[in-house]
Amino acid sequence: MPEFLKLLSPDDARKVLLSAIASTIVKYESVDTAASHHRVTAADIVAPHPLPEFARSSVDGYAVRAEDTYGAGDSAPAYLRLIGEVRMGRETELRIGSGECAVIHTGGMLPEGANAVVMLEHTQAVASHYEPDPRPRSPGVPPGDRQPLSAGDAEIEVLRATAVGENVIGAGEDVGEGRVVIRRGTRIRAPEIGGLAALGIMTIPVKCQPKVGIISSGDEVVDPHQRPGPGQVRDVNAYALASLISECGGQPVHFGIVPDETMALLNAATTAARECDMVLISGGSSASVRDTTAEVIQKLGPPGVLVHGINIRPGKPTIFGFGQGKAIVGLPGNPVSALVIGYLFVVPALQHLLGLPLDQPVPSVRARLTASLPSQAGREDWWPTRLVAPLESGQEWRAEPIFGKSNLIFSLAAASGLLRIPPEANGLASGEIVEVQPI
Repeated sequence: MPEFLKLLSPDDARKVLLSAIASTIVKYESVDTAASHHRVTAADIVAPHPLPEFARSSVDGYAVRAEDTYGAGDSAPAYLRLIGEVRMGRETELRIGSGECAVIHTGGMLPEGANAVVMLEHTQAVASHYEPDPRPRSPGVPPGDRQPLSAGDAEIEVLRATAVGENVIGAGEDVGEGRVVIRRGTRIRAPEIGGLAALGIMTIPVKCQPKVGIISSGDEVVDPHQRPGPGQVRDVNAYALASLISECGGQPVHFGIVPDETMALLNAATTAARECDMVLISGGSSASVRDTTAEVIQKLGPPGVLVHGINIRPGKPTIFGFGQGKAIVGLPGNPVSALVIGYLFVVPALQHLLGLPLDQPVPSVRARLTASLPSQAGREDWWPTRLVAPLESGQEWRAEPIFGKSNLIFSLAAASGLLRIPPEANGLASGEIVEVQPI
């Protein structure tokens, strides 16, 4: 029976895997910006023009020369003559001179001569023929508050001094022309899509989704559409791993279920390595006379098996190899073990293939542990854990470990995240504050 001759720490094993795939090149493609959500940029994206392209108001009020309002207050207002209104959606021809102002709405183009906007609520009408403005009330202005005046109202009182640039978004204040707005290796989110639309960039280069081949092995494994016979189990891992791959930006490719035969697995692995950027083989990694994954990886070509055994629970018998220019990962057949290894190693490998930075902080939730957890010193343990929200404000989150064996998939389905017990610990005591990584 083969043995695990050398168990690597999880950190060392991860470094070996990431180093091996460094030479794997993932191509890029151009996609519509509207369809780029969650994709990863393949090049820096540069602003073709400033944003905004013109100075505009950030509030409803009056465009003014700030110097005309200096010293203004409730007891000593500044008086400005109203010369017109800035129309939305068009270039204004108004020019603000000394002692003048113009009605302007949020987003309106700042007229020539103006360098600030005084907010509507800091003004007061003084024309004797003033009547309520019949136009629709501005958003955020409650009933009874003042509305912008028309040019015929002649004058307004400014009840508060305004600084140069106040309530104004200057041309290029958001983005300057030629500036890199999105770096290569950025995962596109809603804010990035909004910014690209604002700049009129409607096609962007992104990394192609890395293709990840999935092979399930084992004489006892059958398709989930089939009712298992005695001694058989449905193929859980292929579907769970495919979902995980899709979540982090990869493209899963199924290569079916192969029996515990070296040549059958070798043929499937050879095809998968030729067509994909990485290959996952589920099952066949344990120390057993029927396990063929390590043998197949060796037959795929040098350097072959790089890691066989990681000092971790669950997932100790994991294999990392490299053949035909592709990373080959041998995962345990137990579903919980396979998925935990997927989260801890396959996800970083896919991020590396996509060019995403790996030094970003990992989100976690601090919570109080509700039960003691055993562990073996020198081994890193990961526990599926359920996070329970506090009942009242100010209370702590609770971390409830889920106890179960590594072939019980619903023990992981019930979990909110994974709790790490570091190798230097002999377990964790109930009541300790721990950090849970959401999954």
